Amino acid sequence: MRILLRVKPGASRTSVGGRYDGPAGPALIVAVAARAVEGQATKAVLQAVAAAFGVRPSAVTLLRGATSRDKQVEVQGDESDLQLTLERLRD
Repeated sequence: MRILLRVKPGASRTSVGGRYDGPAGPALIVAVAARAVEGQATKAVLQAVAAAFGVRPSAVTLLRGATSRDKQVEVQGDESDLQLTLERLRD
């Protein structure tokens, strides 16, 4: 399942949840404590998304947006479970 993300690096704590209505469509908000330096925030985002969806970190792949606040990831797993989790987190 492909998911749009809106990243907030440098947050006081890591959290996954909320909705951001961007130009590409609704995105899941991911706040991470890591700074956007040398890919640290992106790594933290992938780990946070894996934890939020209850999948292994290797099941989350960055598709685009390595240096952007707007990212697209692919999460591998049961499609219906992932969709339910996404709806719960985003809304």
